[in-house]
Amino acid sequence: MARAAKKTAKEDVSNHEEESPTIFLPDRDAKIAELAYYKAESRGFAPGYELEDWLQAEQEFLP
Repeated sequence: MARAAKKTAKEDVSNHEEESPTIFLPDRDAKIAELAYYKAESRGFAPGYELEDWLQAEQEFLP
């Protein structure tokens, strides 16, 4: 019976991983920074829009 319980717990973990993959904060921030960079590049890197670029990139990245 203990084997069945362990198998069920293991299956639960694998099912959870498939449904909602974990994105670690440094990876998340790196992806957002990359999106913000491309936004700035498309504007010719005009100063004064850094926060706006970041916030827009964050909104695009997050589901």
